[in-house]
Amino acid sequence: MDVATGQERLIADPAELAAPGAAEDPVEKARRERVREKATGIVAFAADEAFTMAAFALAGVVYLADLRAGTVRQLATLTPAADPRPDPAGTQVAYVSRGALRVISLESGQDRVLAEPEGADVTFGLADFIAAEEMDRTRGYWWAPDSRALLVARVDETPIQHWHVADPANPAAPANILRYPSAGTANAVVSLFVMGTDAQRNRVTWDQQAFPYLVNAVWAKGQHPLFTVLSRDQREMRILAAEPETGATTVVRADTDAAWVDVVRGVPDVTASGLIVWTADSGGAKRLLAASPPEHADGTAAPLTPDDLQVREVLSVDGESILFSASAADPASTGLWVASPDGVRPVSSSIGQHSDGLNMGLLAAGTLLAGRKTLDRSGQHVQVLRPGADGEFAEVAVVGSLAEQPNLPAPAVTLGYSRGPSRVRTAIVLPSWHEPGSGKLPVLCDPYGGPHAQRVTAAYDAYLVSQWFADQGFAVVIADGRGTPGRGPAWDRTVAGDLATPALEDQVEALHSAAEQCADLDLSKVAIRGWSFGGYLSALAVLRRPDVFHAGIAGAPVTDWRLYDTGYTERYLGHPDFSPDAYEQSSLLADAAKLSRPLMIIHGLADDNVVVAHSLRLSSALLAAGRPHTVLPLSGVTHMAAQEEVAENLLLLQVDFLRSALGI
Repeated sequence: MDVATGQERLIADPAELAAPGAAEDPVEKARRERVREKATGIVAFAADEAFTMAAFALAGVVYLADLRAGTVRQLATLTPAADPRPDPAGTQVAYVSRGALRVISLESGQDRVLAEPEGADVTFGLADFIAAEEMDRTRGYWWAPDSRALLVARVDETPIQHWHVADPANPAAPANILRYPSAGTANAVVSLFVMGTDAQRNRVTWDQQAFPYLVNAVWAKGQHPLFTVLSRDQREMRILAAEPETGATTVVRADTDAAWVDVVRGVPDVTASGLIVWTADSGGAKRLLAASPPEHADGTAAPLTPDDLQVREVLSVDGESILFSASAADPASTGLWVASPDGVRPVSSSIGQHSDGLNMGLLAAGTLLAGRKTLDRSGQHVQVLRPGADGEFAEVAVVGSLAEQPNLPAPAVTLGYSRGPSRVRTAIVLPSWHEPGSGKLPVLCDPYGGPHAQRVTAAYDAYLVSQWFADQGFAVVIADGRGTPGRGPAWDRTVAGDLATPALEDQVEALHSAAEQCADLDLSKVAIRGWSFGGYLSALAVLRRPDVFHAGIAGAPVTDWRLYDTGYTERYLGHPDFSPDAYEQSSLLADAAKLSRPLMIIHGLADDNVVVAHSLRLSSALLAAGRPHTVLPLSGVTHMAAQEEVAENLLLLQVDFLRSALGI
C-alpha cells in the first residue's frame, strides 16, 4: 500500500508461484504447527531495513519480491529452504536448509554456507521446540545492523529422548521420530555464535548450565546484541549483552520470582538512544520499563506505566517511541499505548476508543498500522494512521479485507464476571433464535481455562464456533479462570503447584453465576468441551465434579503432566523429581475409577505437542476400572485439527454425542 494514496498493489500470488508437486518443507510445517497457523500460501515474510524488498518461502522455495517494481523472482537457493531474511542493507538473504545456515548474495548469486550442522540432531538458525512452543520464539538468527554478521543459535537435540509417533492407519509408513523433552527429562542444548559473513565465528559465553533456555534476542543499530536467558526452574531471567568481537557477555538485568518469571513477547528491545525496553512486575501489574543498562542492573529503573495497566506485549520501538498493547480495567480488551519521553498515552482512532476490542499494531517511521477486532463485526479492521499537528494519530488509509464473511448469525454474546470470590471473566452465548423466558436451555461449558490462552475476548470471531453450538440448542458458557492471561502476576500465580483445583473451581463458579444471571440455563443438563488444556479441564470436570457436569468432550487432553513438555509443565508444577505431589494432584489417571458420566476423548494421531499417549493412557485406565467411554482417533491429524472436513465433522459428531449424553 502506498500510504500517501491508499493504493494497494498485488505483489505475489501463491497460486501463480507454487511449483506443481512441490512438497511442504518439514521445518516450515513444524513452524506453522508451533504458531497454530492454519492458513496456506504466503503467511510470513521478512524485509530489508528500507523495506524495498521482501523474502518469503513457499513449499520450501525462496522468493524475493521487489516492493517498488512489484516483481517477484525465485532465488537459486538450496531446497527445502526455511525462514529467509534479507540483511538490513538489502544485499543478501540468509536462510536455513537441512539444518545449515546459508547466505545468498543478491548481486552475484553466490550461495554459501555459514554454519554446517555436525550431526543429524544439530541445527543452526532455527528455534528449538521449547522456545517455539512455550516461549514465542520462532526464529534462530538475527542480522547485525551493519549486515556484516549474524547472531546465530545452535541447537543440539542429542540429549533429548526419542519418541515415536506412528500412523496406525498406514502401517507401511515408518513412525515419525520426535525429540520430545517431557517434564523432568533433558532439553536441547542451545548456544549462540556471532558469525561474520566473512566466515569469522565467535562463541557467545554464559553459564548455560544455570541458564539453559534462550528466550529471545535483538541486535539494534549502534548496540551490542542483547539476549535473554532463563533458568531451568524459570525463577531467574537475565538480559545479557554480548561483545561481538570476543563473545564475552555482561549482565544487564536480572529478574527473579518465587514462582516463575514471565516471558513477555517483544522484549528486550532498544530505543534509538540506547534505552533497553523491558517489563517487570510491580504494584500488582506487569509494567513497562525503558532505562540505560546501569539503571537496569542496579534495579533503579522506574516503571513507565501505572499499576492499573497490564502490559501484554511490546509491539514496536520506533526511535524513542514504544508501542505496546495493554489491558486496563477489562482483560477481555487490549488497547494500544505509546510510551515516549513525553509520557504514556493511549492510541485512539476513528473506529472507537483504544480500549474497546482487541487492538494490535506496528509503528515505524511515525506511521502506525493498527488492527482492531471488535464484538460488532467479523474480521480485523486495519487502519494506517499518522500523527497530526496535535500529536494524535489520524487515519490516512484503510487496508481492505478480502476475507470471506461467515454465513452465521452475529454472536449473541453477553460478557460479565462471576459473582464468586474469583470474579471470573465470563461470556454467555445464547441461540440466535432464543427469546428470554421461552424455555430452558441445556448448558455447554466451552473453556480453555489455563495459562497462555484467553477465550473471553471482545472479538466477534472468537465466538463463531460457540455461536454455532448455541444455535444447535445450547446455552454456551465460556470462562477464563485463574491462571489465564490479562489479570496480573498474582492472578497468574494462583495455579502454581496445582493446575487442577483452581481451574475447575472457577468453571463451577462461572457456571453457577451464569445461571443466576440468565434464568433460562438448565443446570440439570450441563456438558463441557475443550481442546488441549480445555480438553484436560473437560475430563477433569466429569471425573471430579459429576454433580455439576453431566457429560464431557476432551479434545487432545493432557492427562498425565509427566508426559507434557518441560517448558510449560515445570513452570507451573516444578520438576517432577522434586514436586511429585503436584503432578499427582494435577493428573487425571488416578481419577479414572471415578468416571460416572459420558466422556468422549478425541485425539489426532499425528499430534506432536500433546501426543496421543495421553488419551490412550487415560482410556486404558478407564478400561481397567470398567468405566465405559468413547474414543475418537483422528488419523493424520495434528494438534490443530486444521483439515476442513475433519473440523466440520468433528462439530457434528460432538453435537450428536452431547444430545445423546444429556438425553436431549
